[in-house]
Amino acid sequence: MVDLAVMIIAVAVVVLVAYLVPTIFQVKKTLSQSERLLIRLNHELPGMLKDVKGTNENIRALTDQARVGVDRATVFLDAVGDVGQTVHQVHQSVRGKGGTMMVGLTSLLAGIKAVTSSVKHRVHKEPREQQGGSNYGD
Repeated sequence: MVDLAVMIIAVAVVVLVAYLVPTIFQVKKTLSQSERLLIRLNHELPGMLKDVKGTNENIRALTDQARVGVDRATVFLDAVGDVGQTVHQVHQSVRGKGGTMMVGLTSLLAGIKAVTSSVKHRVHKEPREQQGGSNYGD
């Protein structure tokens, strides 16, 4: 019976060695590949991190430029809103007063036209007076 037990133990050791040898070779191969991968990462990773840092800086610069553009657009749109509000107020004033403001504006424009006409008339007459011509009957 002892011989049978020794034989079973011997077969079990042979089977165990048969499974362990390929497993040990596979572990050795995997460790070798892992070592090569780590070496490659050590060479490539600093460059990749530098590129990522540069991209991050570019994105920050673009974000800052966009923020400045939005601020400028906000100022512009606020100014446009103020102009619109002023136009609305003028419109309400003209409408609310029954057109008296329009009459005043028309009178002002007529006065400006009369003044410019008079000034033009005098400017055209002055050269003739200097040449000895008369002011009347021209």
